[in-house]
Amino acid sequence: MNRRAERDGAGTHRGAFGEFGGASGGLIERTFREQIVLVGMIVPSLTGDDVEESLDELALLVDTAGADAVARVVQRRHSPDPATYIGSGKAEEVRRIAEEVDADTVVFDDELTPAQQKNLEKILGRTALDRTAVILDIFAQNAASPEGRAQVELAMLRYRLPRLRGRGTALSQQGGGIGTRGPGETQLEVDRRRLVRRMHKLERDLGEVRRHRGVQAKSRARSRFGRIAIVGYTNAGKSTLLNHLTSAGVLVEDRLFATLDATTRRLQLPGGETVLVTDTVGFVRKLPHQLVEAFTTTLDVVIGADLLVHVVDSTSPDPEGQIDAVREVLGEIGAGDVPELLAFNKIDVAAAEHLVERHHGAVAISARTGEGVDELLTVIGRRLRGRTEITELCIPFDRGDAVAIAHREGEVLVETADEGGFRLRVRLEPAGRARLEEFVVGTAVGGRMEP
Repeated sequence: MNRRAERDGAGTHRGAFGEFGGASGGLIERTFREQIVLVGMIVPSLTGDDVEESLDELALLVDTAGADAVARVVQRRHSPDPATYIGSGKAEEVRRIAEEVDADTVVFDDELTPAQQKNLEKILGRTALDRTAVILDIFAQNAASPEGRAQVELAMLRYRLPRLRGRGTALSQQGGGIGTRGPGETQLEVDRRRLVRRMHKLERDLGEVRRHRGVQAKSRARSRFGRIAIVGYTNAGKSTLLNHLTSAGVLVEDRLFATLDATTRRLQLPGGETVLVTDTVGFVRKLPHQLVEAFTTTLDVVIGADLLVHVVDSTSPDPEGQIDAVREVLGEIGAGDVPELLAFNKIDVAAAEHLVERHHGAVAISARTGEGVDELLTVIGRRLRGRTEITELCIPFDRGDAVAIAHREGEVLVETADEGGFRLRVRLEPAGRARLEEFVVGTAVGGRMEP
């Protein structure tokens, strides 16, 4: 009896990619590491190197999920086969390879349709999964907060719903023969309705969280603190940077998607300004759209940021590809127009001068040792001040109410008095400036005052 048959006979193992039962994790009783065969496809728009790099990353994802990639197969096609993705002949070849290496599961580098997944499992005689399923499993393992678990569960259910398979008409009175007509519904329909109800509840709960976040965002806006969001590819060093800047105590591990929950801390810049810095979930190539949709509440902080500090791993074999992947996701969530500052990290391990030269305005840092972080903070302060409009007011001495409005509606940077009255330099929102328009004597952008 082979290793697979022994496990099946024992009846206790669920494997590294068990059924998605909830956000508490996709794994149950991981007593050994599953053996995985990876499958990729070269289409006209991709080169062989592109596919190999993507499969290398898929192997890291599989490892993070708790399994081992023991073989890989690459198929060259003009386009994916609608029925089996790689074609029935290639699927038979993959089946033979999986048997030779005693693999438990075959993971495909692109998302499979429900029909492709079903047909492949028939041919392969084992589980067929895609990159999306692997990423969802990793997120399920790492979600810690109630909000994070709800977001991951919602993403799982959105992925699982069209793939729901049951016992067909075995539990139904809706069959096509004598004695099968009449009221009733299939177990599949019952399961589908149960999943839809659960999805609606999670959407309502996350909608309430989003509403609370909106209230908090308005409060932060009134505080006039600048908002910085740290974004980047997974494992680029975002959490390490936040910990170095603010002693936030965020979990740091050398693995993909170690932290999923956004963490916000206050930080004082060298110029004296106070900003709010938020560490966000890492991105990856081919990030499942279900996750992007489910994590909308978390990613709202990115959309509302004044500046994105885009952390890039200088040791990556393809930093440019990772930059493009992050920017693609930022565009999907509506944050493509938020100002960005590239920070090439891990210069204690790899040089980044050529990357900084290629990207004007970028900085090189080591979040672990602190090298270059002072320059990063200086550039952040300069970038924020450069895009902040400062209004100069001259308010008569008998208009103390206007002075109070200036303090209430904006951030007063300088306040002096001369023979003409109170002189104030204030950062004001448009609504506050409109209330004080009669006292405006000039506007400064980037430090230069204009009448």
